[in-house]
Amino acid sequence: MDARLRETLKGLDIRAEIERLRKERNAVILAHYYQTPELQDMADFVGDSLELSRKAAETDADVIAFCGVRFMAEVAKILSPQKTVILPDMDAGCSLEDSCPPDEFAAFRAAHPDHLSLTYINCSAAVKAHSDIIVTSSSAEKIINSLPRDQKILFAPDKHLGAWLARKTGRDMLLWDGTCIVHEAFSETELLKLKAQYPDAPVAAHPECPAHILDHADMIGSTSAILKFALESPSDLIIVATEPHIIHQMEKKAPQKTFIGAPGADGKCSCNMCPYMALNTVEKLYLSLRDLKPELHVPEELRVRALLPLNRMLAIASGAATDLTPAQTMPPVTGD
Repeated sequence: MDARLRETLKGLDIRAEIERLRKERNAVILAHYYQTPELQDMADFVGDSLELSRKAAETDADVIAFCGVRFMAEVAKILSPQKTVILPDMDAGCSLEDSCPPDEFAAFRAAHPDHLSLTYINCSAAVKAHSDIIVTSSSAEKIINSLPRDQKILFAPDKHLGAWLARKTGRDMLLWDGTCIVHEAFSETELLKLKAQYPDAPVAAHPECPAHILDHADMIGSTSAILKFALESPSDLIIVATEPHIIHQMEKKAPQKTFIGAPGADGKCSCNMCPYMALNTVEKLYLSLRDLKPELHVPEELRVRALLPLNRMLAIASGAATDLTPAQTMPPVTGD
């Protein structure tokens, strides 16, 4: 925090001010599981990105304050265009989003016109608009299994999630070469040391982890699924291979258990903490509610294009029929 900002906030009860502004702005505060405990504890809803956006859309709030990363706030705006969506720090990006520039993805799609594009939700609105179906780590397997066996599939941007899904479903998928810097930070050597120290402790891992980590996991699933597993497991000690701030929710809901974050390269580093999520702070949340900025904008044409593959995901996941017209046959995205 710079000196000018520190002086501005001097003497303020920031938490009380956030509560005042929440009511004054008719705002809902969302926090992803990977945010700091203090932000999680101030939120109206804590969860994964799509779950949070859907909950916000169901409220009568005028303002959505999204404590997460930029693509998550974009999804909230796509689903709730009439609401003001603010992000405490607009620099809170995502390595998966960064790994998949829209123009390069569009060219990749054009080079494989016979492939259906299944795109992980961790991407920009422009990439979503170039996609056929958006998937989450919890819905992807069901969606893949719903497609004809002879349908060629292009999966982006996470190659590790794509490879895991290919193994689970037996499908041969063309994978975009993107990764999450957090989930790549786990060390197999250090994880094996931890398993040797606690041989009865199950390992719960997110499928964004590389295969050499997933091979040692007892459970693989989304953030919500990992939380559910941790709470329901009979084990009193669980090793968690995802961003460690989710452990805050585990400790709140099962204080009798012990949760250990899977280690990084030297067994001690905090390299498995998301540096983008860390950009959001309580102070920045206060300022964003006070000033209603930084505000997230999505041009309407782009929003409508990005909404289509999101709705396809929701329709397929719920068992409803959906049109799978390839996105590459539609007019090019403008206003990106």
